[in-house]
Amino acid sequence: MPQQGAPLRRMGFLTIGSFDPADPRPGHESTLRVVELGERLGFDSAWLRHRHLQPGISSPVAVLAALTQRTTRIHLGTAVTPLGWENPLRLAEDLGTVDVLAGGRLQPGVSVGPPMQFEHVKSSLYPDTADVEDFGYERVLRLHRFLRGDEASDVAGTQGVEVFSDRVEPHSPGLADRLWYGGASLRSAQWTGQQGLHLLASSVVRAEDGSTDFPTIQAAHLHAYRELNPTGRTSQGLVVIPTDSASAAQRERYRAYVEHRSARVGVPQGPGRLLFAQDLLGTSAELAERLWADAGFQLVEEVVFALPFGFEHEDYVQILTDMATHLGPRLGWTPATG
Repeated sequence: MPQQGAPLRRMGFLTIGSFDPADPRPGHESTLRVVELGERLGFDSAWLRHRHLQPGISSPVAVLAALTQRTTRIHLGTAVTPLGWENPLRLAEDLGTVDVLAGGRLQPGVSVGPPMQFEHVKSSLYPDTADVEDFGYERVLRLHRFLRGDEASDVAGTQGVEVFSDRVEPHSPGLADRLWYGGASLRSAQWTGQQGLHLLASSVVRAEDGSTDFPTIQAAHLHAYRELNPTGRTSQGLVVIPTDSASAAQRERYRAYVEHRSARVGVPQGPGRLLFAQDLLGTSAELAERLWADAGFQLVEEVVFALPFGFEHEDYVQILTDMATHLGPRLGWTPATG
């Protein structure tokens, strides 16, 4: 397990892909360019958030398909796709297609639970089956089985002029072994470890056992996962904003953004009692010191730093460049090449 000064093995970033609903193309194009930049800077991975009925990427799979044609090395992931919105068989077809196009670079991350705002969207999403849909872990296992190549139909072979397969096509060998689960509770961390999946630890956890200390709770999740799956991968995702090369105007906007979001830190939110991590803002030297002191960061060997919402393209260029050239090296990370 890494200690202060030990090298960070992999560094990635996560974006929501914000856009203007009145003119969505520039925002999507910005996301593509940001990932292209990430590859040039040597990031190991780029991940897309999933947003429905909001001005953020609603179809990461489609955007990732485009990125397979504009990148050659960087791994491409989703963090996370909420399976309550998805049919696991159809999603397996999409993920298999993108992984084939990417040459085996896809890192799909998923979560379960009822869709956000379910009471307001269920008549559109599941007009006939809303009351009987299972939004639990079995949805992940179905997806995993289909990605693995397990039987999806009891028909295989040639019928007339049509050829049928009993598994999802295209099948991409190895994709099932790259499935991640985004867990925010101790139960989810333990379940993920038991299933042999990889664990995405994000900037959100559930307040459990009366504690509201985010790093302590997250560290407990990571410990529990590791006890059950010693060889699985774990990744931490915090909002991290380096300011080394930022202009005065950028630093002021970043400070205002962090201050606006800080009021919720340490205070359980909503019926799920969600706790949000403190956004990290400062020079790379300051950020590295804070990360090494973070109980969760001390337990992972790779990170997916989340980009803040709603910034300008030039801001993301500055933030990613500072991450790759200043923060990463202070954490012992070496940019990927080739």
